[in-house]
Amino acid sequence: MDVLQQSQQLLATICAELKIDQTRPVTVRCLTPDEAIGAEASTEFVIKKGKERVIEANFDGAEGQAFTDHPSDWLGSLDELLQLDLTETGRRAIFTAGLNAVLRRLDRATGTIHCRNDEPSRCGEELTGVLYERFGVAHYGLIGLQPAILEAMGDGFGTSRLRIVDLNEDNIGQERFGVTVWDGEKDLQQLIDWCEVGVATGSSVVNGSINDLLKRFEAADKPLVFFGNTISGVAALLDLPRLCPFGS
Repeated sequence: MDVLQQSQQLLATICAELKIDQTRPVTVRCLTPDEAIGAEASTEFVIKKGKERVIEANFDGAEGQAFTDHPSDWLGSLDELLQLDLTETGRRAIFTAGLNAVLRRLDRATGTIHCRNDEPSRCGEELTGVLYERFGVAHYGLIGLQPAILEAMGDGFGTSRLRIVDLNEDNIGQERFGVTVWDGEKDLQQLIDWCEVGVATGSSVVNGSINDLLKRFEAADKPLVFFGNTISGVAALLDLPRLCPFGS
């Protein structure tokens, strides 16, 4: 079953067990780039370029966010969120943000809000340090371009120990911080075969690519770690390894 559908079922079970009033509202709105990561954040981040957005859900005063290229506002009840059709990317983003907000309200997820201002740039160095503590100097496969993370991992481990794939056609084939960006569809298996550790963007849960990633890394018997706030709720429910140094 799709990872997000599993999470939807698990959330429904939790809400039923806790007897939460499912008529309570969930609101979702699109954030401006400055609202999402702060006016002082680097223009290198894709959010600042306006091609992808952060949407923010609110449930009973608790907030959760999701990163998506299909942003939209939404208003509904918790029950409607639990029954949301997850076959379309925009709806997956809405549910992911809502899931994060609900689990944050229930104290079952942390780091559901994107870091801001100088923190996104500092994130790469912190994340690289944690990777070194867990896995040492290794061949790392980065799935999803996040400039600060790519630069820091290249500085920390050396660009010869780093490969990256991305789905954005504007990035594919370009050199970023000394590493050529491979095609996230055509070259994914090549990256998995080459690397010893996978490091993937949590927004893969929104576009659905997470399902294939988990299967391929499991088949290769290699560790896969996710980063970012988008996957906070799913990671908490399914016990997936996640790094998000400055998520709030």
